[in-house]
Amino acid sequence: ANLYLAMENNLTIIPVLNKIDLPAAQPEKYAAELASLIGGDPDDVLRVSGKTGMGVEVLLDKIVRDLPAPVGDPNAPARAMIFDSVYDTYRGVVTYVRVVDGMLHPRERIQMMSTRATHELLEIGVSSPEPTPSKGLGVGEVGYLITGVKDVRLSKVGDTVTNLAKPATESLPGYADAKPMVFSGLYPLDGTDYPVLRDALEKLMLNDAALVYEPETSAALGFGFRVGFLGLLHLEITRERLEREYNLDLISTAPNVEYEVTLEDKKVVHVTNPSEYPSGKIAEVREPMVAATILAPNEFVGAIMELCQSRRGVIGGMDYLSEDRVEIRYRLPLAEIVFDFFDILKSKTRGYGSLDWKADGEQVADLVKVDIMLQGEQVDAFSAITHREKAYAYGVMMTGKLRELIPRQQFEVPIQAAIGSRIIARESIRAIRKDVLAKCYGGDISRKRKLLEKQKEGKKRMKMVGRVEVPQEAFIAA
Repeated sequence: ANLYLAMENNLTIIPVLNKIDLPAAQPEKYAAELASLIGGDPDDVLRVSGKTGMGVEVLLDKIVRDLPAPVGDPNAPARAMIFDSVYDTYRGVVTYVRVVDGMLHPRERIQMMSTRATHELLEIGVSSPEPTPSKGLGVGEVGYLITGVKDVRLSKVGDTVTNLAKPATESLPGYADAKPMVFSGLYPLDGTDYPVLRDALEKLMLNDAALVYEPETSAALGFGFRVGFLGLLHLEITRERLEREYNLDLISTAPNVEYEVTLEDKKVVHVTNPSEYPSGKIAEVREPMVAATILAPNEFVGAIMELCQSRRGVIGGMDYLSEDRVEIRYRLPLAEIVFDFFDILKSKTRGYGSLDWKADGEQVADLVKVDIMLQGEQVDAFSAITHREKAYAYGVMMTGKLRELIPRQQFEVPIQAAIGSRIIARESIRAIRKDVLAKCYGGDISRKRKLLEKQKEGKKRMKMVGRVEVPQEAFIAA
């Protein structure tokens, strides 16, 4: 995707093959493939190994020779693009920038053009490779700024930095706020860890401006947070960091996307959690879509197309990059790829498939909310928003899984899947029965019948007042 973006903007491209020291490397084959992709000769593709250093000097010389020099006006008002920002415990936020116009100097006041926030430049410098203070940054130079600010969200990637005394009138193009695409609930296994989880998320946000969260409560899981992520990889990394760096044991609910629900009274509701799904009359539901690009060996084309079509995908095109490698483009609902799509793709392509996707608008879809009920009571943690055609399959899958995971009780427990008031699937956990006839060694059948009826009445009373305790293993496995 980044290659196509560079080609669309007529940028200079230097084709490079890395890791050519590996035993399985096939540089000639992939050089021809790369050359056919961007146009050119396979001999123009550089062969580089960072491990052995082979070809590195040639690559650096080619960068200096072929890439155009920075274009900018040194006398214009300062404009610098933020491309990264990290949090340092002692110095606060360290902002990395590339100067496009003008000059930036230490001790002058700067302004962030998206938020209009102003700061004093305490230190300015370059990384060579250690941070080294300098007297300023000019056109085309890359360096770091330190202002003493403690919140990384004030230095957003893509924002424009300018001089407060002589500000620029226009921001640099390309800035857009990071918008969360995937939402998941994070709950501590131990309820007393809730404050620890809150503090951990606050600290992670210092380094990760794309992370958003808000408190939420689940009747089944207790207190936790609804967290927004850029994608599934972002979710996995964040959860792993929370567990590893802060020693937290977490339950994460199934990833959701944001739906736009329009009611018949024209009111629009944005839903990121199945529990927020409105119960009134719904006019339409819109779901986010993605443009997905899959690269894989051509022997797996059939399996990939079958997978994408089962996920409501619409093919957008297919190109053969070489004799044995193909690029397939599909338009898919984001909700269909955020959970297990990539794992299944890897399995079907024996690990050779790769997936890249980008947001591609919205579409109207026939979506419904499937509720899972235990003993007639809804368990919000198991609810899901799914396509109507897949609702029955989800209901059967969840009721069957919960029947295996929830231990047997003294009374029969019905597990039901429902859309509104309509039950679409049901399983029952059979009651544990005591053998009340064990002490009867014969005699009148009416005596045995009386004992069985008495047990039956007791089970009925127990079912009316009994509550089902769902073990944590069921939430984790489901």
